[in-house]
Amino acid sequence: MKEVHVNKIIDAVEELCLTAAYDLGKDVEDCIIASKEKEESEFGKYIFDQILENIRYSREERVALCQDTGAAVFFIELGQDVHIVGGSLNDAINEGVRRGYDKGYLRKSMVIDPVFNRKNTGDNTPAIIHVDVVPGDKLKIMLLPKGGGSENMGKLAMLKPSDGLAGVKKFVVDAVKTAGGNPCPPVVVGVGIGGTMEKTTLLAKKALGRKLGEANPNPQYAQLEKELLEEINNTGIGPQGLGGRITALAVHIEYFPAHITALPVAVNLNCHASRHAEVVL
Repeated sequence: MKEVHVNKIIDAVEELCLTAAYDLGKDVEDCIIASKEKEESEFGKYIFDQILENIRYSREERVALCQDTGAAVFFIELGQDVHIVGGSLNDAINEGVRRGYDKGYLRKSMVIDPVFNRKNTGDNTPAIIHVDVVPGDKLKIMLLPKGGGSENMGKLAMLKPSDGLAGVKKFVVDAVKTAGGNPCPPVVVGVGIGGTMEKTTLLAKKALGRKLGEANPNPQYAQLEKELLEEINNTGIGPQGLGGRITALAVHIEYFPAHITALPVAVNLNCHASRHAEVVL
């Protein structure tokens, strides 16, 4: 049994908050560079140049990529042979968020109650925490800061099985069309298929944490990702919704078995600053 003290988790989460806010992953940056070469609109190319300059400045000057530093969404893989000591996992993650957002002068965006008391909590907690128990003695922590502009453009559909592949593709493409320029394209499109209503939305969110452009290991879903990306990039929405070839950087699909009567599909979008950072303890 491996012991991990909560202080180690707090320190790791604090650093993840800063890294995700200041240093966009190389996978995303490389995809943006490659996408600029494919962009046909001159104004679109100019927008890509501004995005790349913002990435460079943020990394060098240690300032946030975007003023919306997001809700702190965590995907945790907790090895079954890990024993957390000194406190609770959730409390440690929230303390790390509290310290990271304060230390980095990152915007705090969480409100106490969604309807009756929309007062800011003042420290960007509580975090949204998803935990999977897995074999082994490692603790993997992935942070996806989720900005409100892209999150608000998410969609869920409880399709009928008879809607089939054509129904899935139409729903995904229509969701991106409806979003238009609101989620600050070029976007990353996370798609969840299967499970139940809550499972498919979680799959769509989790898909955004995958290394950008990394194909689904199932060749059928990998092909569907390619087809959806092509269709989305034929919509003409373009960078920042101002017209052009590149509306999406990537489409990532995660799937799960479903009930015989159901075909749930969810879309969760990330803006071009598709922030994610992870650590293994």
